[in-house]
Amino acid sequence: MPPLQKIDWTRRSEIDRDRDLGRRSEMAKPFLIILFFFSFFAINPQKALAEGVTPSEAKELRDEVREMFYHAFDGYIEHAFPLDELRPLTCTGEDTLGGYALTLIDSLDTLALLGDHVRFAAAIEWIGENLRFDIDKTVSVFETTIRILGGLLSAHLLASDYATGMKIQSYDDQLLHLSEDLALRLLPAFETPTGIPFGSVNLLHGVDENESKITSTAGGGTLTLEFGVLSRLTNNPVFEQVTKNAVHGIWARRSKINLVGAHINVFTGEWTQKDAGIGTSIDSFYEYLLKAYLLFGCEEYLFIFQEAYKAAMHYLYSDPWYVEVNMNSAAMVWPLFNSLQAFWPGLQVLAGDIVPAVRTHTAFFSVWKKYGFTPEGFNLATFSVQHGQKSYPLRPELIESTYWLFKATRDPRYLDAGRDMVASLQYGARCPCGYCHISDVESYKQEDHMESFFLAETFQVKYLWLLFDLAAGPNNLVENGPYKYIFSTEGHLLPASPQISLVHEHCSYFGAFCKVDERQKSQTFYISVDRQEENDTRFHRDLGSTRFSSRPKSQESLSVSGFIKGLCPGLTHGQKYGISYLTNAMPSKEDTYEGESINQPEVSEVRSHSVVVISNSDSKNLISYDDNKHHQLSQESSSNNQPSER
Repeated sequence: MPPLQKIDWTRRSEIDRDRDLGRRSEMAKPFLIILFFFSFFAINPQKALAEGVTPSEAKELRDEVREMFYHAFDGYIEHAFPLDELRPLTCTGEDTLGGYALTLIDSLDTLALLGDHVRFAAAIEWIGENLRFDIDKTVSVFETTIRILGGLLSAHLLASDYATGMKIQSYDDQLLHLSEDLALRLLPAFETPTGIPFGSVNLLHGVDENESKITSTAGGGTLTLEFGVLSRLTNNPVFEQVTKNAVHGIWARRSKINLVGAHINVFTGEWTQKDAGIGTSIDSFYEYLLKAYLLFGCEEYLFIFQEAYKAAMHYLYSDPWYVEVNMNSAAMVWPLFNSLQAFWPGLQVLAGDIVPAVRTHTAFFSVWKKYGFTPEGFNLATFSVQHGQKSYPLRPELIESTYWLFKATRDPRYLDAGRDMVASLQYGARCPCGYCHISDVESYKQEDHMESFFLAETFQVKYLWLLFDLAAGPNNLVENGPYKYIFSTEGHLLPASPQISLVHEHCSYFGAFCKVDERQKSQTFYISVDRQEENDTRFHRDLGSTRFSSRPKSQESLSVSGFIKGLCPGLTHGQKYGISYLTNAMPSKEDTYEGESINQPEVSEVRSHSVVVISNSDSKNLISYDDNKHHQLSQESSSNNQPSER
């Protein structure tokens, strides 16, 4: 395999070059005409659907998106590599996260998805030979996990498995070893009284004594997929357990109406920002609750998601928009659509709640149609761009939801939406060496920066490319491969393979033989035989062992060794669901109003979930709510219209 620097990254076929010439000709059209169409469609949305995307046009759009990816990727390789990210206006590079070729790592599984064996193999070879994490750098735990750890693990799973079609013969688990080394360097961030990690950690020295004790809910609760996959690949349960502890730490401090705030003190557990929403600082906390269940089958994550989702739909949903409220009183504090909310319809598709997803996507897309992009903030009171939030930093969330809604409904309106998004990116964001941030969606002023997630997510070669490939007749490993895939919040592919998703399957029924890993032989699991005391659970954390205690009237101690026949060690019903409230989650005086009564939905019995996620294609997807704001939704699904990827 030739070294990375000697690969002809910019090589193009004759067809690609001809297509480029055609595209440049189209781009010569007056820009004002494009702006007119954006404004016209925003006022007359039905006109936008007059011309549907044909299968042949879907193929052309798929190929155009592929060219868009390589325009940006080649620009990075030629002008920025091995720095972290590309400055696409000036064609230079910059280190933004840790100085370890961030964009290359973030792009690995996109190269595999496109079937680019040569560049995928060359990139992995370079990373295996050159990437090291024993460096004196302080990095974001959240960003490093979703971008670097997720990118390495996804590429490892693709490169080591013949079934994916991307197996590399010379590959010897280099990326897995790097992933484990990186995760071990992130572990000191989790050494807090609450289990919620610090926001940053030094890869060489651990957490700095002056590190802030305030972190976001998303930052602390969006680590379960990557660390959970690593635990299953290395047979080391510590990685998965610390991230589960973090979720416990956040959820145990929810309000009495099952809402969480935006920022929390990782030492005291006190909420420092009590605004609850589905966007900035909270978004992917909801996302990873459902996806952790879909990937790992852990019902505890499902239960928490069901309760959190029901509360969000009751208190945050103002049909078809979502607002921010005080987490304790539910009083509205911010009537704002922020661009990070746009992932929500896609998450609702995975949960099987299609009707509100369609309505909300229509509303969010109307903002895109009005400006050509989604600004960071859109004021719902004035229906105008929020002051100081006019930028579009190439966020992929709305494109992601568009893909999932088309996958679930096959409604051609989502292909039309995808076509409009391609046009916006081509005419407004394309620049000499890549695609630029838009600093002002009203003036289309470009900014000299391109986030690595642009190649990992937006070029839908993970959403746009998949959207049009699905319409043209899918031919990719996501739709036709051996596994179902869960997309991480960074868009990385994590397969629901037996190695990852069926690790604990044998422990789910009586009479099973349960194999125990060597490192677990010394552990003792205390199983409560009292299933009533569900709200008095305490979680005890220790890196050497994990014990769950719920003050049972009697306990049965099981010494685990080798194989065990019978009911395997695990969480009891009460231990799964009885996460108690903590005192600092109670409303304070400033959170409530005199004479105000919080309208709290009735909490259903834990055996009768308010949200039911069913992945069986022969079943009905059922979502129901206890409040009178929503009606019962039952939607028939088929093999081609399946809302859940499991």
